[in-house]
Amino acid sequence: MYARLLIASLLLLTLAPAQAAEVLKGWLEWVHEVEMRVVENGVVEDVAVSAGEQVKEGDLLLRMDQREAKAHLLETRARVARARVASEKAQRESDRSQELFDRGLIAIEELKDAELLLAAANAEEAAAKAAEAAADVALERTELRAPFDGIVVARNVWKGAVIYKTLQQEPLIVVAPNDRMLARALVTANVLRRYQTGDKVRVKVGDSTRAGSVYSLGVQSVRVELEGAVYYLDIIFDTKANEVLRPSETVQILFP
Repeated sequence: MYARLLIASLLLLTLAPAQAAEVLKGWLEWVHEVEMRVVENGVVEDVAVSAGEQVKEGDLLLRMDQREAKAHLLETRARVARARVASEKAQRESDRSQELFDRGLIAIEELKDAELLLAAANAEEAAAKAAEAAADVALERTELRAPFDGIVVARNVWKGAVIYKTLQQEPLIVVAPNDRMLARALVTANVLRRYQTGDKVRVKVGDSTRAGSVYSLGVQSVRVELEGAVYYLDIIFDTKANEVLRPSETVQILFP
């Protein structure tokens, strides 16, 4: 009798349906986007990329006309050279005055005057070097370069455009990293409470499924529906090599 009850129990456990995993419908989003603008006025000389193009960190995206910036940099370098010569001359005069003072041939006032001239020359050289550094930065700012490996999301500028740094209503170029993506779903607060940042989940993209984790839990509601307020639930996952995924593609988020 006991054996029959045990066998019946095992059959019931075997035939009992496994607890189904929770499945949420969602869509893809970039992890983040970087909107790039120039910080100096000028004319666009070249745009090196187009929307959808893959870029590496440091790749040239856009170059402004650099003639004025280069001329200013040359001018500051010449100022540094003149200031260096003046500093060297003042140093020799100071050394000579010190020698004459040690021999008792000049008064202390003349020695102090030579030291003051040396200090002024050194200060002028430091100011010239600072101006050179600022000019070098200004030249760098005539170019936009990729801040990381990623994809060009948008290009809103063309060669010959006149750019005013205070009138850039939209970014010139938008770049996003594409080594990772977000799977985003709209859920109620009750669903959010069941998960924590870092919880492991799976994301089904097309016919493939890959591992992911909870990236962020919405704090402010997106909208209010009849069932109540809904929030964003974001899942982050790594993309495959040479894989091109795009925002708004539909996915499934599978919770264990």
